[in-house]
Parts: sequence; C-alpha cells; structure tokens
Amino acid sequence: MEDKLHQFFSEKEFDFQEPHSGHLERFERKLNQPKKNVKTSWKWLSVAASVVLIFGFWLGSNHQKQQIQLADLSPKMKEVQTYFVSTINQEIKTLEKNRSLDTESIIENALDRLEELEDNYNYFVKELTKNGKQRKLINAMIKNYQQRLNILENTLKQIEQIKNPNLLEDEIFI
Repeated sequence: MEDKLHQFFSEKEFDFQEPHSGHLERFERKLNQPKKNVKTSWKWLSVAASVVLIFGFWLGSNHQKQQIQLADLSPKMKEVQTYFVSTINQEIKTLEKNRSLDTESIIENALDRLEELEDNYNYFVKELTKNGKQRKLINAMIKNYQQRLNILENTLKQIEQIKNPNLLEDEIFI
C-alpha cells in the first residue's frame, strides 16, 4: 500500500509554491464581507411554469383531437380496435412472462417487427386524418393489427417448441 502511495505522489506534479503576498488578507476580507441578500421571487417563476404547463396541456389535447383513430370512424371500428389492442397487449404480457436466455433473441426480434408495424400504423393514422375515410386505409389498419397478432402467436409457438422440444404440433396424447 505504501508503495502505491509513494508511486502516486512521485508520478504526479504538485504545486508547492507559496501563494502571492496578501493572499490571506484578500481571503479573509472576502470571507468577512456581509452577505448580499438576494431575494429570489419565486412567484414569477411559478406563474411562468403554470403558463407553460397550461400551454403544454392545450397543445397536447389539441394534437390528439386532430388525429382520427380507427375507433373514431364508427362503433364497429371502435369494437374492432378495442379487441385487437387488448388481445395484442395480452399476448405481449404472455411473451414477456416467457422471457429467458433461450427465448431472448426470438422475443426481441418479434418486438422489433411489432415496432415496425406500429410505425406503419401511425403512418396510416396520419393518412386517415389527412385524407378522411378511405376503405383502403381502414383495411390496411385492420390488416396491420392482424399481422401483429400473427407475429405474437407465431413467436409464442416458437417459444413453446423451445421449452418443450419433444412436443410436435400435431402430436396427440391419450
């Protein structure tokens, strides 16, 4: 331990020179100066923060109102979107429960593909907002949800095969 300390101090160059004359007096004078009472008025800061928050909420709600979702088109479409979103979320939870070292790459691959589909879906939402109800866009949005479910189902099947390699898909036990 002493060798390391000795080595440290021998390798480093330290300033051992005396401070300039009057250093101690200047230091004591600054130390003894009366403190300046700087009163910070927090009122203006809280008002500014409130204005920023209100503006942010207004901007966020205004932006949300401008985009048309699948559920905004009709009660049937709302039912379709609710079904797909809840099923996809449930499948993702099941996927996460099955995460292990063996399944990590499969799950990450599936989540990456889901993220791409989510980006495509967001594009469809923008197009729907811009162009209004178009049958092609609505079908593409529903197909996007179906693709996500297919990816999740196939990934869960792959995980099941990894966990139970002896089981075949068509094998029946009596």
